[in-house]
Amino acid sequence: MSGSGIRSAAYGLLPTDTTEDVRTRGAGVSTQVAVLPVGSFEQHGAYLPLATDTLVACAVAREIAAAYPVHLLPPVTISCSHEHAAWPGTVSISSVTLHAVVRDIAASLRRSGVEALVVVNGHGGNYVLGNVVQEASARGERMALFPAAEDWEAARVEAGVVTSLLTDMHAGEIETSILLHTDPESVRSGYETSDFVADDRRHLLTLGMSGYTDSGVIGRPSLGSAEKGKALLESLAASFDTYFSALTGE
Repeated sequence: MSGSGIRSAAYGLLPTDTTEDVRTRGAGVSTQVAVLPVGSFEQHGAYLPLATDTLVACAVAREIAAAYPVHLLPPVTISCSHEHAAWPGTVSISSVTLHAVVRDIAASLRRSGVEALVVVNGHGGNYVLGNVVQEASARGERMALFPAAEDWEAARVEAGVVTSLLTDMHAGEIETSILLHTDPESVRSGYETSDFVADDRRHLLTLGMSGYTDSGVIGRPSLGSAEKGKALLESLAASFDTYFSALTGE
């Protein structure tokens, strides 16, 4: 599946489509699909930016938009990062607010003729997004949440990521690799020596991240590389094919 002609997505957080671009792309498909990156603004150790999850979500969404005829939306940049509240710079909104924002965006899109919405989630703490999609589907609306754990696992294997998804919880090999590929200027020194493992996190919702890590890192960032980041994104774009088909019937 390929996108419709030359895309005008910015290599940054914001797409640069005009209304004519959107009209032209919509005329060439039976079902219009929008892609909404949802990130966060939270600590990622001393070497990755607070906007890491947003940068990752946008990178995944751009990869999708380069391969499929979808409308790329600007990201939601603040979400549910309450477990990171112990670190300065972290900002959160309530799950109720995030639920309402995504639901309102989907409703607005439908009024303009875009029937389907894919939420590209870059932050594991955004549990409520699963409920948003479940409820929308029950109402007969077309919505999907991407990537699933299975998509990340397939990408991990394809890219040669050593760390398991359990261990690679935060600011680890995957996130560091993606940013080394897409936004290398945002990665500061120190990731090479910041590995920290805490696989048993059963009380995370009660204790928050500070109950398990002093640095804010849980994972092995030292294993990250730009090559792995590129392969991760390519694998996720390939996995998106089944989602596109499920939403459009194509």
